Amino acid sequence: MLVEVVATSVNLSDWEALQGSPGYARFGGLRRPRRRILGSDVAGRVAAVGEGVTRFRVGDEVYGDNIPRLGGFAEYVAMPASALARKPSALTFEEASTIPQAGAIAQHAVALASPGERLLINGAGGGSGSFAIQLAARKGVHVTAVDNADKLDFLRDLGADRVIDYRVTDFARTGPYDVIVDLVAHRSVFAYRRALARGGRCVMVGGTLRTMLRMLTVGKLLGAVTGARLGVLFVREGPEHFTALAEQCAAGEIRISIDRVLDLAEVAEALTLHSSGTALGKVVITVSNG
Repeated sequence: MLVEVVATSVNLSDWEALQGSPGYARFGGLRRPRRRILGSDVAGRVAAVGEGVTRFRVGDEVYGDNIPRLGGFAEYVAMPASALARKPSALTFEEASTIPQAGAIAQHAVALASPGERLLINGAGGGSGSFAIQLAARKGVHVTAVDNADKLDFLRDLGADRVIDYRVTDFARTGPYDVIVDLVAHRSVFAYRRALARGGRCVMVGGTLRTMLRMLTVGKLLGAVTGARLGVLFVREGPEHFTALAEQCAAGEIRISIDRVLDLAEVAEALTLHSSGTALGKVVITVSNG
């Protein structure tokens, strides 16, 4: 399908693809990127449908995640119908564009914790973290959120029970926690293990290639010896993994946090703002009039 993009949001994956770092960001092309236009989360209108597409018609308002192909920072983007869902009418295009990737990560992460358990989220002040805090709080999970000092009030307002400024306190020396979700992982597997309760689980979503490899190797061995579980959170793609959150947002149960809305000509500024770590929630780019 061809989608006329009305709004698109910036994700960590965009910045990683731009920089070619961490190393796994180069899997799409070791020497140079195969995709020249970044942007995966889009919201817009169907401009044309391919042969065999029956769920959508031209003019339908849709949103989705095009991470395998990218191309969202543009006026039009080609996407498979399976990656898209109808936009809830209660959400603006800007709001809908914040949900697909960050929402799927948040839902997968919170699913690891049970009511009453202690969950720590590192890098909690961005898009995925802001959704995860709220989902966990509604589930009855005790949430500790870690980010810089300028975000602590924001994290409390989202529902975090405890907040930690990583510049002052090493979260690996707090706890113990039943579940740790690290959205900016760069710590030693032994540090994660130290912060976990017996039988606890730690997963990374974003972070360095070194940390990923250690989680998949040393982490597995360490977990086998100690009873902890350390690894990588592999997030499934597709509307079935983010539409439930979108409905909660449309119903006013979950808040969408947008730090700033910029124009398509300001993509570089949007990426820089996201990479600075200062944005509260998501950074959104408007492409055409909604």
